[in-house]
Amino acid sequence: MLFLIEYNRQQGEIVSMTSYADEQHEQVSDARLQLELRLRRERAQREVVVLVAENEEALRKTHARFFKSAQALLPTASGVDTAPS
Repeated sequence: MLFLIEYNRQQGEIVSMTSYADEQHEQVSDARLQLELRLRRERAQREVVVLVAENEEALRKTHARFFKSAQALLPTASGVDTAPS
């Protein structure tokens, strides 16, 4: 599957996500271009990506940064001494 994602990096959240069949490369490319042109006209600071994954579950695993907060992505620091010796 192909996934077209509009991501608001400042807010750390997906604005929109549309899925396409593997053979819809031309359609997803056209949709990406139209989205990027619209965002440019609006002066919106957004990230636009097309990603390939077997399904949405796999996409959530391989590209977790789009689906989780930055805090959730950080490794737990409990029990780790980070103070200088």
